[in-house]
Amino acid sequence: MATFDYADMQATAHELIEEFGQAGVVTRLEPPDPVYGGDPVPTPYPATLVPMAYEARYVDGTVILSGDMQIYISAVGLAIEPTVGDVVNANGAEYAIVAGDPNKYDGITPVVFIVQGRSVA
Repeated sequence: MATFDYADMQATAHELIEEFGQAGVVTRLEPPDPVYGGDPVPTPYPATLVPMAYEARYVDGTVILSGDMQIYISAVGLAIEPTVGDVVNANGAEYAIVAGDPNKYDGITPVVFIVQGRSVA
């Protein structure tokens, strides 16, 4: 049985996100130095992404709130895996990641990152 080429699927997802999406930034707060302390350091990572509002039928008021965004982030060229605690800058607004799915169907290759973003403001 032939194996599926997830790298090809990742490339296709990237092409679609690049065509229909926008440039954005995923910012991660790096912890302070364990010895010297200090404040967490925000580290920005450029990304290509597509932010979309959730359909009304998915907004339940507990897990998904009104104003939450479903954000598709291309895995190509992104140095980190977006996770809870990171902040995504899209549409001129900041969204804290409250849930995410790396879509690693083979357990290795992230095809696309799909995250739930909640407005920081």
